[in-house]
Amino acid sequence: FNTINAHLAEKGLLLREGTIVDATLIAAPPSTKNREGKRDEEMHQAKKGSQWHFGMKAHIGVDAKSGLVHTVIGTAANVSDITQ
Repeated sequence: FNTINAHLAEKGLLLREGTIVDATLIAAPPSTKNREGKRDEEMHQAKKGSQWHFGMKAHIGVDAKSGLVHTVIGTAANVSDITQ
């Protein structure tokens, strides 16, 4: 992904301002019925509307003008979108 971004930047196809950031929740099984009897430590819960979700979050940065995706960061679900 970084290689593609570098190539696009060399061609002047990527702006460094005007970024739109959105996040998508990626569900993980909340069950502890596994060999270790634990949940995955990297997963957390987050509330969206009135519903709770357990898993991770993909923060996606898109150039506002061209619509090109320039950043994808995976975090725990409880990480705020604004921090990314």
